[in-house]
Amino acid sequence: MINKYKHVIWDWNGTLLNDVDYCRKIINRILVENDLPKLSLQKYREIFTFPVQNYYEAAGLDFSKKSFEVLGKEFIDEYEANKLTCSLHDNAVEVLSLIHKQGIGQSVLSAYLHDKLVNILDHYDLRKYFDNIIGLDNIYAGSKTHLGLMLIEQLNLPGNEVLFIGDTLHDAEVAKAMGVDCVLISNGHQVKETLMVNYNLVFEDLKILKDYLKL
Repeated sequence: MINKYKHVIWDWNGTLLNDVDYCRKIINRILVENDLPKLSLQKYREIFTFPVQNYYEAAGLDFSKKSFEVLGKEFIDEYEANKLTCSLHDNAVEVLSLIHKQGIGQSVLSAYLHDKLVNILDHYDLRKYFDNIIGLDNIYAGSKTHLGLMLIEQLNLPGNEVLFIGDTLHDAEVAKAMGVDCVLISNGHQVKETLMVNYNLVFEDLKILKDYLKL
């Protein structure tokens, strides 16, 4: 199965990096500070979406009391302080390595700030697997569709030879805009029930993805 592809594009947060509960704990601190109830892990994964401004609203935050820009900076400042306590998802390094050994190119396309993305990939010793590392130029985790369109133009490959692997519906939207195949992993920031709309191909974890790709 993997041999049909010449390039694999990865999302980072929630797909390769297991930072889901870490993010939940940060938003819960912000919620408590604003006299709002905490989110269970299930509830967090049910309401999480892009742009993250919408999930902040779903969590009950009122931007008339404190702006999204202020709340977003609070979140990212706390995220950056202890992000290296997060681990990679099980089988992440193995899957990256197996794809790399087959001579298939790989990229990271993330809503994470570009410079921070490069640094954290270095920390986990993953940079060697990627031909392209692409993140946003701001901290507010909006759409990355424009970055995906630039990447597919740069790759200059037919869409059916490129696979996008992510953990949110936004990843599927980006893949569709790029005209490439997409697989979603359901142990990240959104629940399986959310991911399965529009007949998306969804796997529970990277081990199942590895078997599907016949690595």
